[in-house]
Amino acid sequence: MTASTEQVGGERATGRRVPDFFVVGHHKSGTTALYEMLRRHPQIFMSDVKEPQFFARNPESPAPNARVRAFEQTGRHAETLEDYLSLYADAGRDQRVGDGSTFYLWSPLAPERIARARPDARIIAILREPASFVSSLHLQMLQNNTESERDLRRALALEGARREGRHVPRDAHWPAALMYAERVRYVEQLRRYHEAFSPEQVLVLIYDDFRNDNEATVRRVLRFLDVDETVPLEVIAANPTVALRSLRLRRMVRAVRQGRGPVSRAVKAAVIGLTTTRLRENVLHPIRHRVLYSSPPAPDAELMLELRRRFKAEVVSLSEFLDRDLVTLWGYDGIG
Repeated sequence: MTASTEQVGGERATGRRVPDFFVVGHHKSGTTALYEMLRRHPQIFMSDVKEPQFFARNPESPAPNARVRAFEQTGRHAETLEDYLSLYADAGRDQRVGDGSTFYLWSPLAPERIARARPDARIIAILREPASFVSSLHLQMLQNNTESERDLRRALALEGARREGRHVPRDAHWPAALMYAERVRYVEQLRRYHEAFSPEQVLVLIYDDFRNDNEATVRRVLRFLDVDETVPLEVIAANPTVALRSLRLRRMVRAVRQGRGPVSRAVKAAVIGLTTTRLRENVLHPIRHRVLYSSPPAPDAELMLELRRRFKAEVVSLSEFLDRDLVTLWGYDGIG
């Protein structure tokens, strides 16, 4: 199917292929591993850009500052419709084409926009126990330079101020992404997709199932996508949760990588001049990762309990919505 007569993300499409299915999130719930396993299937095409985020952009809404406004107008990776559709230009005619963008589940705009562009699309969501999800998401935001507050409790306490545009990290181009607790609106998020698509078009996975048996879960996805589920699968672990050792060190490394300032530009030029691309990918990048990151510490048990109490009502509602006992699975049955 082409998009020649469709409106895609508010723009007129240009005859290129619109994805057939969308892995819509959540973050830190196995979406990267699922993306890597699916894209190795001969009947599936997913772009090298894992998260185009095209349908989550919000050009109409007011933004608190210029950085946010520019970010919302351009999207995450695909600046224009042509950019977005070009990501799938190499897909074979008989392949299923997929977009894996984790902000699509969180975005209130994405479901309707995807439905307008591709009403027969299939939607895949992955949900994780809320307290561990929020904890891992906070570490991810620190890792990708979006968050600057290393203490999760303080980061949660800043949500009100950040909603008003205060105490926003300088590199947080999408401050709303730091509203950690607001991500745990699973039922509301799923209902938006059930309003835009028939229930048969929406597959909801639970992170625990995927973690315990990657292969069985992926084969379930393949059946959902109507592709050959019997092909050999390579089980892949991707995007593990890590802890940032030092904000200052990370900023220094980031400045050198981006070549900001005369000293950083000189260092970057010297590194590139003295090394090959393969050496940087296979040797220097792993060394940089080990210097910057470490295994995550055990979560604060008291804070985790507070979060579980806070999110219990959501877990109860989700259990009823999915007709599955997640209260017991996620250990919320003993929480008052």
